[in-house]
Amino acid sequence: MHWDDLLDRAARLANDGTRRILGIAGPPGAGKSTVAARLGAALTDAGAAVTVVPMDGFHLADAELHRLGRHARKGAPDTFDGAGFVALLRRLRSETDGVVYAPVFRREIEEPIAGAIPVPPETRLVITEGNYLLVPDGVWGGVRGLLDEAWFLALDEAERLRRLVARHMAFGRDEAEARERALGSDQANAELIATTRGRADLIVPLT
Repeated sequence: MHWDDLLDRAARLANDGTRRILGIAGPPGAGKSTVAARLGAALTDAGAAVTVVPMDGFHLADAELHRLGRHARKGAPDTFDGAGFVALLRRLRSETDGVVYAPVFRREIEEPIAGAIPVPPETRLVITEGNYLLVPDGVWGGVRGLLDEAWFLALDEAERLRRLVARHMAFGRDEAEARERALGSDQANAELIATTRGRADLIVPLT
């Protein structure tokens, strides 16, 4: 599928007169944040009212992960406030009279920051992206029904791993640590996420 086709599909959601939510799912390193940001910028330039709200803002803080004994698995489904993410999506669907604030995850400090993304009332398309949007179990099972459309990004596995290692190194890990993370906890998460692709409306193969 060409980029223009994706842009047209998102534009239809953004311009149908009511607030819609587009979810972009896929494994770590597949390009979710890049695609979401690029879509958001292109639609905004075209005059649409779009806000990008990543799922990663719902990472639990490092102090809480240490308290729970989950820090070594940071990025796994139970290291997020999934219920909080579902609650935000519900607010975004129902509260259109005022600004709704969403958190953001700052990779440079590896921590979430509350209230960092304003979603103004004029927003007609919210683009959210994250690993677990299509997981059917537990609190994550509440996400899919709140998305008007869901895409799954599919990237060649070798390229995905290369990008993931490079990203870890860019944020301070040496090559050995980056590969251990990418092939360890990240890979376990990727294998779980791969099982959810059948719940997407659209599979987007990337090169």
